[in-house]
Amino acid sequence: MDLPHVMPPLVSARRGNAGDGMDPADDALLRQTQRMLGTSLTFAGGPHEVAARLRAALLQAHPSLLATLPGGAATQTAQLAAAVTWLVHNLDRPPVLVDGCGRLGAALAACGVKAGQLQLVGAALAEAMRAGMSAGQWRQDFDVAWRSTWQHAYEWIVHGGASAAYAPPVWDAVVVEHQLRRSDLAVVRLRPILPMPFRAGQYARIQVRELPAIWRPYSLAGAPARDDVVELHVRAKTATGVSAALVHRTRVGDRVRLSRAEGAMTLPPDPERNLLMIAGDTGVVPFKALLTQLAETDDPRSAVLFWGVRTLSELYDIDELTEIARAARRATVVPVVAEGDPGPYASGLVTDAVAAYGEWSGHDVFLAGPPLMLAATTAALHQLGVAPDQVHHDPPE
Repeated sequence: MDLPHVMPPLVSARRGNAGDGMDPADDALLRQTQRMLGTSLTFAGGPHEVAARLRAALLQAHPSLLATLPGGAATQTAQLAAAVTWLVHNLDRPPVLVDGCGRLGAALAACGVKAGQLQLVGAALAEAMRAGMSAGQWRQDFDVAWRSTWQHAYEWIVHGGASAAYAPPVWDAVVVEHQLRRSDLAVVRLRPILPMPFRAGQYARIQVRELPAIWRPYSLAGAPARDDVVELHVRAKTATGVSAALVHRTRVGDRVRLSRAEGAMTLPPDPERNLLMIAGDTGVVPFKALLTQLAETDDPRSAVLFWGVRTLSELYDIDELTEIARAARRATVVPVVAEGDPGPYASGLVTDAVAAYGEWSGHDVFLAGPPLMLAATTAALHQLGVAPDQVHHDPPE
């Protein structure tokens, strides 16, 4: 069977509802194909059941494909279910379909997915449908409809992946949680709509709708190996700007945009050297991500995190950090309060606490915080015998 003729050539699809040059017969065939996809999806148990079978098939056929994508089994299954649903719902809107597949291709390319890894998805998708149906429900035209639909989608996904080399992808994300931890600080959790790769310790630039010309960098917390939620810790020092918008004027359900993840504040591959982390204020975020990675991978390295704040009330995330450290094999969190009552924690300058705690010349040292804190801490570490090539931090902005 000549599969490309099962669906109309969507690449030359309409731009409007009439007078756009699309053959009415192609339009009718497109709607007929959409009905077959929807009917078969229902017969097969619905999007989530189909997605679970599809992921199982892909895991068996191409384990490297799923290994390149963020999230665990539950996250990937949910994304596949959403993708199948979106494909069926938008099949009669070719411009939307072409654009969406192109964006998906760019996101997958950023994750490291190769075009050849996607070639068998259509067959796996059709089989995931067939396996969920009782005897007599599966029809040959269902099989043809899914395979031919995927062939079109595959071509646009590949095109989007190739285009990503010239125009780096941008991820739309939905705010799924917003917690005001202090009057000037919020923890904002985002779920990118398409798979977004990042490593623990990296940062991304964020755009909000009210300031479309401004992209501001924020460190990313979260667990990329387990789920697809990105966590930002945002402090608003003024009433305007991206940070103020995220802290004071952002709500669950709002959308923001993220750039490609950047930065080298990631765990060194050599497990022989232990870790010292020194954070000021919201600079603790990348280290929360690194501690999470240490806990999830049962990493044998020792890690000590010094978190320097001005007052005791600024330890807004201490309970979560302590819980993560307990889950790691050898991790310790040491809060240091500069002014006022320190409560149960150390008092004074964080650099003094680091010097008093131990000897660090054999450690990999990571710093994050305000520019002045980075400069002062780097100088103090050199005086403690830490070699410059052992000190790591992202360029201050």
